[in-house]
Amino acid sequence: MGELDGKVAIVTGAGRLRGIGRAAAVALARQGADVAITGTGRDPKTFPEDEKQAGWRDVESTAEQVRAQGRRALPLTGDVANARDVQRMVEATLKQFGRIDILVNNAAAARGADRAPVTQLDESLFRRVLEVKVVGTFLFSKAVVPTLVKQGAGGRIINVSSIAGKRGGANGSAYSASNFGVQGFTQSLAMEVARHGITVNAVCPGVTDTSRMDSLGRGDTWEQLLERVPLHRAASDDEVGALIAWLCTPTASYITGQSLNFDGGMVMW
Repeated sequence: MGELDGKVAIVTGAGRLRGIGRAAAVALARQGADVAITGTGRDPKTFPEDEKQAGWRDVESTAEQVRAQGRRALPLTGDVANARDVQRMVEATLKQFGRIDILVNNAAAARGADRAPVTQLDESLFRRVLEVKVVGTFLFSKAVVPTLVKQGAGGRIINVSSIAGKRGGANGSAYSASNFGVQGFTQSLAMEVARHGITVNAVCPGVTDTSRMDSLGRGDTWEQLLERVPLHRAASDDEVGALIAWLCTPTASYITGQSLNFDGGMVMW
């Protein structure tokens, strides 16, 4: 018996082999939840080499890992920043499973050209980073909260943010702005839904060894980044996923409105 037996979760941005979304989906399934998994429907030609070699199939492969835990899975594709897509994915989840208890807002724009000085950052790219992270979190929360309230059994919303939402850095204005926004949204929504027994928290990873970080390589630049971590290592996606799943268990029922660092000591507030 898992602590989340009978629960249904939606995890956005969960189509990558090495990613927090996949890890969260599997961790929730391990605790007993059935999981709807969303992704963008990436072109396989754009997959990193390890995904190609593994025959990875985006959300379909994450769904297979959920089913391997003995739970049901529903793979879905769409744009989290598009209200119609979001509503369609929420309705599909309700049709398949009959309820929703947990929402993990993990989707984020790909790391890359957005890491530039403000004077060189394209406006459309800045907007897209905020649309996926902040607007996507808003749209999914708006679509799911009425179901949580109607069910009358409480619920959990976990927003995946970053320590970059607590401390900005040069050449990361779009990313920092989006994550600061997520943490502010987390606090506001937590206040709104607390009376319904719904908790809302943000998880703020630091350096995490996922495919998002592949643009840095794993050589000198990577090692220099790890030198800034007091524990001198990166987190794994599975570690972050386990924290997300734990926040959805009864043990964490008195935690709400928090932005929890998971960063090896990089930011201590």
